[in-house]
Amino acid sequence: MTKDLNFLPLISSKAYWITFDDPEDEDKTWVFDATFLLSNWTCIFGKGCKGILPEDGTELGLGCCSHGAYIFDKNEGKKILNLSKKLPKKYWQFKEIGDAKGIFTKTKQGTRTRLHKGACLFLNRPGFSGGHGCALHIYAVKKNVSPINYKPYVCWQLPLRFEDLKDENGHTYTVLRQWQRYDWGEGGKEFHWWCTESKEAFVGKDPVYIALKDDLIHLCGKKIYFMLANELDKLGSVVKLPHPALKKSNNKQ
Repeated sequence: MTKDLNFLPLISSKAYWITFDDPEDEDKTWVFDATFLLSNWTCIFGKGCKGILPEDGTELGLGCCSHGAYIFDKNEGKKILNLSKKLPKKYWQFKEIGDAKGIFTKTKQGTRTRLHKGACLFLNRPGFSGGHGCALHIYAVKKNVSPINYKPYVCWQLPLRFEDLKDENGHTYTVLRQWQRYDWGEGGKEFHWWCTESKEAFVGKDPVYIALKDDLIHLCGKKIYFMLANELDKLGSVVKLPHPALKKSNNKQ
């Protein structure tokens, strides 16, 4: 059942949306950005990602880690802190800094991971023997654990944005869409580059809803995911939904 979504300020006319009521909660409706989920976006960290600095940061290899990761709540903070104590130095380039100064910093916006040399303390730089990238991610892979279980919520959730919104009657709309530049607040306007706006990142082998299956299940649950996947399977076979980033690119040619 499709509902009137005009009250939702984040619903873009540039995307095709799928909606359906939650089968177990009559006061909840799911809203999905089908255009993004059917696209072939993929993370290109270390493979041409320009980062989120005011200038091109490709050579720095910082990705979207240059501002640190804001911690969701106290439980997540405790989890990351405990993991940092167990994380071997061979997988974490700046472990000595973390052990000496602590891994968190408090700001007006909340608690985030400490910055070191222009990026998150957990980010191993290019050339580090333990691997370039998030030390928590690398450690999870080495232990055969999903990185979702080790990384801060905001880190593994990207490029998906998941939020609950209510209408004037108290009905909940759970929206899952692509993470936009404006989701970073005022700072997002200064980014030289943002991946979901750029054709360079739309080079994946599989559509997002298949490539990020584990992430979507973690966010929505298996029942909702398979309902969504069934709708996207049907939609993708009959409707071509080029992502706005690709349309923009084609228009320039």
